[in-house]
Amino acid sequence: MHILVLQHERVEHPGVFRDFLKEDGHTWDAVELDEGEPLPSIDGYDALWVMGGPMDTWQEDEHPWLKEEKAFIRNAVEERGLPYLGLCLGHQLLAEALGGKVEPAKTPEIGVLEVQLTEAGASGVFFDGVPEVFECLQWHSAEVTAIPAGTQVLATSPACAVQAMKWGTRAFSTQFHVEIEADTVHNWNNIPEYAGALDKAIGKGKVTELEAACAERMETFNSMAERLYINWLQATART
Repeated sequence: MHILVLQHERVEHPGVFRDFLKEDGHTWDAVELDEGEPLPSIDGYDALWVMGGPMDTWQEDEHPWLKEEKAFIRNAVEERGLPYLGLCLGHQLLAEALGGKVEPAKTPEIGVLEVQLTEAGASGVFFDGVPEVFECLQWHSAEVTAIPAGTQVLATSPACAVQAMKWGTRAFSTQFHVEIEADTVHNWNNIPEYAGALDKAIGKGKVTELEAACAERMETFNSMAERLYINWLQATART
């Protein structure tokens, strides 16, 4: 596969997924939208991945490219039927691009927190082999509050109803992060918006505790990421 990856911050890349793609011989191109790089033609790409970022979906005045990005996602997913994987902001952008709604979260989720699969998630391909309740890294202050028509919610949490979703047969997204590596928390905490949200949610200076919590679970996180990567390939393959 040749995958187009839309990024909104240089350090928010596919993370550990890069290792899996390399091992399997897949290739990918990254477009850094926040740095003014233009969206390319989707022709020639086999899938679209959209990563996280510190901006919010509704900040089109501050980040004018968001409007074009949503139209690009809608074209790729709805009109062309391309396989899609969205993480955090990429999850929210998918929802909004297809007619859903994203709003500020009543309770921002930042830290290592639990997520629970729904009945659809537990019985579907994307979360096959993943425990019904699992821990993951959360770092978001917005959430999907209305899902697009044709969407299944695959995972949920007390503070955020739509933790993962599937639209149609080939588009999947998660509000939480599974792609993390050893340096992820450190790198993301250098982004002012993320650092400020972390300090507000769990306390100033708590980033070292979050780094330690992730390091302790890194093997489990990476194993789950590989499982979801394999499942995504299987779920989105054309029969």
